[in-house]
Amino acid sequence: MSGYETLLFYKYVPLADAEVFAAQHLAFCRQLGIRGRVLIADEGINGTVSGTTEQMQAYCNHLHADPRFADMAFKTDPCDGHTFEKLHVRYRREIVHFGVDGLRLEEQRGVYLEPQQFLQMKDEPDTVVVDFRNRVEWEVGRFRHAVTLPIDRFRQVPDVVHMLEPYKKHRILAYCTGGIRCEKATAYLRSLGFEQVFQLHGGIIEYGKQTGGKDFDGKCYVFDQRITVDVNQVNPTLISYCALCGKPSARFINCANEICNKHFICCELCAQHMKGCCSESCRNHPGRRHYDGTGFYHKKAR
Repeated sequence: MSGYETLLFYKYVPLADAEVFAAQHLAFCRQLGIRGRVLIADEGINGTVSGTTEQMQAYCNHLHADPRFADMAFKTDPCDGHTFEKLHVRYRREIVHFGVDGLRLEEQRGVYLEPQQFLQMKDEPDTVVVDFRNRVEWEVGRFRHAVTLPIDRFRQVPDVVHMLEPYKKHRILAYCTGGIRCEKATAYLRSLGFEQVFQLHGGIIEYGKQTGGKDFDGKCYVFDQRITVDVNQVNPTLISYCALCGKPSARFINCANEICNKHFICCELCAQHMKGCCSESCRNHPGRRHYDGTGFYHKKAR
């Protein structure tokens, strides 16, 4: 490793000066020289940032010095370099968009399960493990036997929550990448009358660190340039397939056709053959970008 780290963090906490704080935080991040994406709202903060080990320690110290974030947990992953190209710090209505008003997270959210507790409980009778991530995430990796939801955005959960109705009398174990979505999803379930609702504290990332990732099949999707990371060091498997040839693969690219830009799993051989495109029509499209082997394209400045 080259002395770099990626930090994943969030905290639901009332911020009366959220817009002002967002501007101040952007200035601090620029001065520190880190990269990443931080969302700030009246309900709290949510972010993933990357930088040198020293920069990340300084960032943690800075936020921990604020009483509102003094106990905020940071999930740390060593990496070879920056996992983001740029820095974005923005004010938003929600730190994770769900669109359901009136949830009382402190009172309603599911009971926290530490990773070892989750590992012990997930296969018990009358227990259902539910994945609250998007389709693109669970297609490449998920807990064995987990119930998945056909959503492309977290805000679509209320549209499909009826699919969980058969499990209303069961014990629900919810999980997501780092825990932030489960805070709202479990509170929402309890508001609908689900009584035995639990959530994996720290999400998949922390589970992998503390348990070795046992029974998490495939890879964990992350929202930075790494795209996927390994979680399971105990009984790893590969559960995803190239969309073009059907061979096992967990390699994501964006279609080289700028108009399409489809995000899909594609093995290296197919990507080279198709010049980074998802179809023949995209391969022959005049808007096709040069495929450099990564399938990652920088957004054009506006």
